[in-house]
Amino acid sequence: MNAKAFLLLAALASPAMAQGFAGLGGDAGGFSIPQRGTELRFPQDHGAHPEFRIEWWYLTANLEGPDGENYGAQWTLFRSALAPAEKQGWESPQLWMGHAALTTAEAHHSAERLARGGIGQAGVAVLPFAATIDAWRMISRAGPGADPLSALEVSAEAMDFSYDLNLDATGPLVLQGEAGYSVKSAEGQASYYYSQPFYDVRGTIRVAGRNVSVTGQAWYDHEWSSQPLSPGQTGWDWFSFHFATGEKLMGFRLRDAGEGFTSATWIAADGKPEPQAPGAMRVEPLDWAEVQGRRVPVRWRVALPGKGLDVATRALNPQAWMETQVSYWEGPVFLEGSHPGRGYVEMTGYE
Repeated sequence: MNAKAFLLLAALASPAMAQGFAGLGGDAGGFSIPQRGTELRFPQDHGAHPEFRIEWWYLTANLEGPDGENYGAQWTLFRSALAPAEKQGWESPQLWMGHAALTTAEAHHSAERLARGGIGQAGVAVLPFAATIDAWRMISRAGPGADPLSALEVSAEAMDFSYDLNLDATGPLVLQGEAGYSVKSAEGQASYYYSQPFYDVRGTIRVAGRNVSVTGQAWYDHEWSSQPLSPGQTGWDWFSFHFATGEKLMGFRLRDAGEGFTSATWIAADGKPEPQAPGAMRVEPLDWAEVQGRRVPVRWRVALPGKGLDVATRALNPQAWMETQVSYWEGPVFLEGSHPGRGYVEMTGYE
């Protein structure tokens, strides 16, 4: 390992990442802070925002093979900045981390890539849209004049799995929170956050030595900030649900010493978002399991009384642990109760 690679790994694995990713609960340190009332602009905001400390482009997909077998796929690119001033080459303060995963009922496969900014190994371009790290890529297939995210090709390859997926959006982009301003705590920490939750997916996965044609639904998130957690918050539980009715739900709970801070957006089948008041969504762990030496909730009750929602999640694979520098639980779930469907759950900060 060369010196630069060692420094990158040291920075990514530092104690500052105890809450999930570098600086999430720390001082903003000269970086920009999200401001209420800022209008998100597209396609510009599909790209990177180096004046903010942290950022991620996140895709999860619920997939099914021709024999009815279920799978989950994840593709994520994280950016973390060491300083707010942008520079070129090896002087760039941008650190990049990629995560890819493929989940089956029997196994959870995960892989990671690390890169330094400024040398072409990783980054995000706006037109044409392309998010890449090494050979992993998320690139636009959209035609001229269309939103770059309206059609994507997403691929990743690791030693024991790979996938190559084509995504086509059937609905609009969704601004989370207050027109893209997503509050994370009672103290007012926030991020900029939008989603594309309306993807139909077709493609091929390789797992257990065989290729499988798959179809399904995918959910894309893009979020950036400099201080999205308050110092007392220890991690989060995040939910993205596709209901059989065509409606969607994004919700999260930021955990602290008390009941935590919850936020949710109900998304109509036509894409209209309905932000819910903090605390309106109620989440409750129903079952726990030992996952890689940690006690982790693997079945949840999620309720939103104002929408008549009361569902329980059932994990495709309760052992869906990401064996990465920053480890966490991420996997596909089935929804049972008032609104059947499928989705994804992510949980960080369980030690």
